[in-house]
Amino acid sequence: MINKVRVRFAPSPTGPLHIGGVRTALFNYLFAKKYNGTFILRIEDTDRNRYVEGAENYIVEALNWLNIPFDEGPNIPIAIGSNDFGPYRQSERKDIYKKYINKLIESDNAYYAFDTPEKLDFHRKDHEAKGKTFIYNWHNRLKLDNSLSLNAEEVQQRIDEEKYVIRFKSPENETLLLNDIIRGEIKIDTNVLDDKILFKSDGMPTYHLANIVDDHLMEITHVIRGEEWLPSLALHVLLYSAFGWEAPKFAHLPLILKPKGKGKLSKRDGDKLGFPVFPLEWENGDDVSHGYREDGYFPEAVVNMLALLGWNEGDGSEKEIYSLSELIKVFSLEHVSKAGAKFNPDKAIWFNQQYLHEKSDEELAGLFLLTFNKGLKDSRLHGNDKEYITKVISLIKERATFVSDFWELSNFFFEAPTSYDEKASKKVWKEATPLVMKELIVVLETVDDFSSQNIETVIKEWITTKEIGFGKVMQPLRLSLVGAMKGPHLFDIIALIGKEETIKRIENAISIF
Repeated sequence: MINKVRVRFAPSPTGPLHIGGVRTALFNYLFAKKYNGTFILRIEDTDRNRYVEGAENYIVEALNWLNIPFDEGPNIPIAIGSNDFGPYRQSERKDIYKKYINKLIESDNAYYAFDTPEKLDFHRKDHEAKGKTFIYNWHNRLKLDNSLSLNAEEVQQRIDEEKYVIRFKSPENETLLLNDIIRGEIKIDTNVLDDKILFKSDGMPTYHLANIVDDHLMEITHVIRGEEWLPSLALHVLLYSAFGWEAPKFAHLPLILKPKGKGKLSKRDGDKLGFPVFPLEWENGDDVSHGYREDGYFPEAVVNMLALLGWNEGDGSEKEIYSLSELIKVFSLEHVSKAGAKFNPDKAIWFNQQYLHEKSDEELAGLFLLTFNKGLKDSRLHGNDKEYITKVISLIKERATFVSDFWELSNFFFEAPTSYDEKASKKVWKEATPLVMKELIVVLETVDDFSSQNIETVIKEWITTKEIGFGKVMQPLRLSLVGAMKGPHLFDIIALIGKEETIKRIENAISIF
């Protein structure tokens, strides 16, 4: 049993939240809830040059839309008797990091570096010219411009007068044995590690320092993040060791790949192939990126789809539809794949269709009204009560994938056709059709019970008695009522629009053809 689980999702507010980030948030949420733990949102905004206004609100709104809200984070009140682990924006924790970087310097695990960008660029180019790669670490740091070869007085003078950064002093000739829940044991030779910058010249920490300090102070038990952070694992474990802290358990999730499987899924892929890669719509000037919400996806369908990108229940299970509560119950990091997960936009659509079909007709009718009225000042659904619309939905929802499909599938229930499919008209409307349709009107006028089953019985008996081919009646009748050769069971349409409207539409078709 895992006790007191605390996990965090720590995005940078540099733009919209990619679905890869959403999946990371989801897996953290599922893991936390499985063990009655805490899911934390921490905003990693140490890089102020890349900060984008509105990005943090976007992240919060996206998590709430997906029904995976955080328990702790920015603007969340602290429960009485709870520990205060905030603030949850790194830009508001600047003084905390200063305290801990000083501890690393005092313990000889970090040092001041005064090398100018121009000097470092010179070294990089010089190494490249010799076919080598410049790495700032144990083999050359004593030859470079830093505090390791200066006395305390010289160091203080340069700190007072010059810009500087603070680097981690990576160890020499050590082999690190790291463990990842998903990937198993990883060996790292510390001789290949560079001395990463932990504190920048602007007085802000880099991600690496802030990440470790925050995870420790917030008592994070498991770090579940994307595999792009795997190369940083060695440094992070070394930092925990340098502070004398116990490191959390790590799990690095596989990438979400392009539909063709080569390379990480990007916004460009979505733009090119016409599918969203963001949970919500994002506007950047004239550039508007699609969002799953605005494209009509149900949040539970998006969650279900993302959960199966790189995870499965195991034991040969072929189950695909999971509620959020089911996912929480069966989720396991041990069943997350090491390999990248290929994104399938058609599968995302399929998931939405499954969830649409599972919803009640009443709920879908409400969504239809809400969605339809958003785009119209004078709704063509006006005047039709909820009960009627619900009956319509029951007849057409099996053919729909999105709520936005409903109008195209059902418009003839709400308004008579004003035009008729040209190809179908030529095929089904023959010289004798007007006479047959007039006789049919006479038959319909005598019917009192206008239920679907009774109308079907009456008309089929009439056709049999008259010895007319069924197609000669049914096809022009559908064309008259719908305007095209589409729609649900013909007699369900007739029953729903009623006797008066049915006869009126047949008469209108006769007059036109």
